Amino acid sequence: MLIGEQPGNQEDQAGHPFVGPAGKILDKALAEVGIARESVYVTNAVKHFKWEPQGKRRKHKKSTAAEIAACRPWLEAEVRVVKSRVVVCLGVTAAQSVFVKAVRLNELRGHPWNTPIASNVFVTVHPSAVLRHTDAERHEEYRRFVEDLRQIKTFLQTQAA
Repeated sequence: MLIGEQPGNQEDQAGHPFVGPAGKILDKALAEVGIARESVYVTNAVKHFKWEPQGKRRKHKKSTAAEIAACRPWLEAEVRVVKSRVVVCLGVTAAQSVFVKAVRLNELRGHPWNTPIASNVFVTVHPSAVLRHTDAERHEEYRRFVEDLRQIKTFLQTQAA
């Protein structure tokens, strides 16, 4: 199960998570690691697209702690129904929702955690964070994201053995 932060403009319009630019990064990384997108359940911690007008565009606006908490019952229900062996938080907002507290991504990255919502929770960057880096940094951040996914796949394989 992959949990993003909130729908973006394209996701809001399409009604499906990760179909925009961040979704393309996610799809590429999953393929590189050998995880079929169809084999994972993808959702968001916050269920609505929060935005503010910027000319003719709708610019993403960060979710508040109250919005994260308000959407948590839906996320908890999804986790119960899906019964995933691993939950992956893509970004800080997703991690805050799953850990039910403020978190620092780099302190949690790279290890499985038990949380109030699920066991075997991993934390990594949101694919959109890769896009926000400069060209020089983007390749390295993408490589780290792929390595996180590779580590999660290895964890799943060792749990199945």
